[in-house]
Amino acid sequence: MYVVSLYAGIFGLLFVALSARTVLLRRQFGVTIGNEDKPLLARASRVHANFAEYVPLSLLLIYLLETQTSSNLWIHLPCSALLIGRIIHAFGVSQVREKLKYRVVGMSLTFAVIISTSIRLMFGYIQSVV
Repeated sequence: MYVVSLYAGIFGLLFVALSARTVLLRRQFGVTIGNEDKPLLARASRVHANFAEYVPLSLLLIYLLETQTSSNLWIHLPCSALLIGRIIHAFGVSQVREKLKYRVVGMSLTFAVIISTSIRLMFGYIQSVV
């Protein structure tokens, strides 16, 4: 069984939770499109969208890496870093009085996962053809 399957399930549930939060805020404020200058709704929408923008690519890269390695540790590390990063980012950006450090840490972890897995995949390919 692939380790990524566990994390994909966790990310799926987290995505639904972020979606539900956005839907509930839309209902609370009576807003169907956009955010009508409601800061809390704008932030919830961005958290949800940012998650949707970064998590699929990250999981795909980690899954491809998983097909090239036999060490589960090298899969748990980026998956855990991505999960922690996405939670920190979501918490930080959700706050109307945002502390920028949460966004920076969350995105830094996300970028670290994307960069490190991309580089490992490229080196794995190079090693296989040399």
